[in-house]
Amino acid sequence: MAKLKELWEKQTVQKLFLCFWMYAVLGWCYEVFLEVVVYRWGFHNRGNMFGPYCPIYGVGALLFLLCFGWLMRKKDVKWLNIVKPLLIFLGCMAIATFVELMATYILEYTQGSWPWQTYSRYKYNFQARIALSTSVRFGLGGMLFLYIVQPFFDWLLAKPKRNTLNIIAITVLVIVAADFILTNATGYTPKLA
Repeated sequence: MAKLKELWEKQTVQKLFLCFWMYAVLGWCYEVFLEVVVYRWGFHNRGNMFGPYCPIYGVGALLFLLCFGWLMRKKDVKWLNIVKPLLIFLGCMAIATFVELMATYILEYTQGSWPWQTYSRYKYNFQARIALSTSVRFGLGGMLFLYIVQPFFDWLLAKPKRNTLNIIAITVLVIVAADFILTNATGYTPKLA
């Protein structure tokens, strides 16, 4: 309990919560960009709630932080600095692929399907749920996340005062909770592309 209190006072919980939702929104933007600009399918809400977020990206981002945050901070071992990018790439690739695979099983069980494309058209795929080419993108995205985006978010989240950060976190929590309740009350399911 003392450890949780310490994390709360350092605002680690609030920052991780906000990072989760920032990455969920960025993931939604990425999915929409792929759908509209790259694949030219037209716009569909890529999340599984009304709001512009894909929580699976938040899950992946937090797992990357928890699994590789210590490695990113370690700078005093010369040989490790040389292989670190490869370790980060392979680790992010494996974690994100596993998260996506598990999410397809969970969403199929709870909602009847998953709200992203099947990978049946990809040469190297497993049950059309995951594919090698998307796994490589996950690895590259994880590197981009850990080397560029997360340091920017850390800088951004260090700016607000303690009470301001608490207010922002509570506001996001209320918005997401309301969205979750509304989504479930209306029986909303996203259209599949």
